[in-house]
Amino acid sequence: MTAAGDGRSKGAGSGALAERLNHLFAHMHPAGAPYTNAFVAEEISRQAAEYGGAKVTEQYLSMLRNGRRTNPSPELLRALAKFFAVPVGYLLGDLSQPQVARVEEEVRFLAAMRDQRVRAIALRSVGLPPEVQESLTTIICQFRRQMNLPPDPPERGGERHGE
Repeated sequence: MTAAGDGRSKGAGSGALAERLNHLFAHMHPAGAPYTNAFVAEEISRQAAEYGGAKVTEQYLSMLRNGRRTNPSPELLRALAKFFAVPVGYLLGDLSQPQVARVEEEVRFLAAMRDQRVRAIALRSVGLPPEVQESLTTIICQFRRQMNLPPDPPERGGERHGE
């Protein structure tokens, strides 16, 4: 199968797809450096059977990411979604805004968890009573205020999990 397709899913064109792809490239990678177009293209093409037969070039990924190409095949979108471990609807533009926000929050969470210190803080709070966890959240917010940082990390919003 080729990277380009005939049909276009709603929301997959224009800048929306490019923005979502760039968000995934920036945040969904192992510790170290973000994935390159060349790496992702090679992984998907090399393991085409695992990725539904899709093949893609580094150049085509670059064009998708900068918005010069907006019409990828559904197979390529499914392969990219699988590679980055997100619902294909995120790339297709088929999710509601709250669903998109949730996917992006999960991506930010996974990115934050790559930091060993953040992981250590989170893991040490597991099993503590809810009121102690809430106290820890308050203390962290106080430290953030003292350092002139917003109470919540950027782009996260004000809601807390479990509430």
